Amino acid sequence: MPHKMTLTGSATGPLREYDRYVAFDMREKGSPSAPKGLKKSTFISYTVFVAKKAFNKTGLTKKSIMNEKILIQGEPTLDIPIDECPEEIGIICFQITVLPNKNDKEANESKDKKEAKQEVAATKQEEKQEPVAKEAETVEPEVKEPPVQEKTAALQHKQLPTQPKGTQDIVSFDEIIVPEAFLKTHPNPVKTKEVVEFVKRTGHLDKPLTIENGSKVLKDGYRRYIVAKTVNMDKVPVIYEYQKQED
Repeated sequence: MPHKMTLTGSATGPLREYDRYVAFDMREKGSPSAPKGLKKSTFISYTVFVAKKAFNKTGLTKKSIMNEKILIQGEPTLDIPIDECPEEIGIICFQITVLPNKNDKEANESKDKKEAKQEVAATKQEEKQEPVAKEAETVEPEVKEPPVQEKTAALQHKQLPTQPKGTQDIVSFDEIIVPEAFLKTHPNPVKTKEVVEFVKRTGHLDKPLTIENGSKVLKDGYRRYIVAKTVNMDKVPVIYEYQKQED
């Protein structure tokens, strides 16, 4: 079975048109860390081949493809003439998607922070409106104000983006290891786009990823892994799956 690949980024060269397809070059940065004893990977260059019909549906043009961030899902090929495939690896594209730009992501983050501040203000207002009878039950005649540092820490805690239900931990995206079996799958692009739109609205994933405790190997949630990579998440919510101990 051919190896499935997913790329994100922008075109690094002009669009080239052929009879029934178009081609353009991309490159993607390697992982920032590598297993001990191995050299770190740098950039890998790709030549992507897309059917004209699929490319036209994206709304991309010769000019915009150099600026828009896109998601490519496809498989490598060795059957393209070298004059049409100048980069290191040729990719036959099965799905091409235009991704939201950075300004959209920043706007969503600003909206989340604004909502968090409104939540803090509403909480303080409710505290002021508590019945006087409740204050009479207090043993101490004076209510001591918490230290400034504690108030600041509590405020920062409320302003942190919310995480999906069931989240056990937040881990660095780059630490998660994806098994080859997942890389060979092809998640439904429509459902993937729905999750991307959900993240744009809320600022967080709809569900946590499931990883193996200790090794951090992905066990479930490959679609959400792709979405997190698409929107450049530094950290992702997870739940742990523990290995069974042998007797």
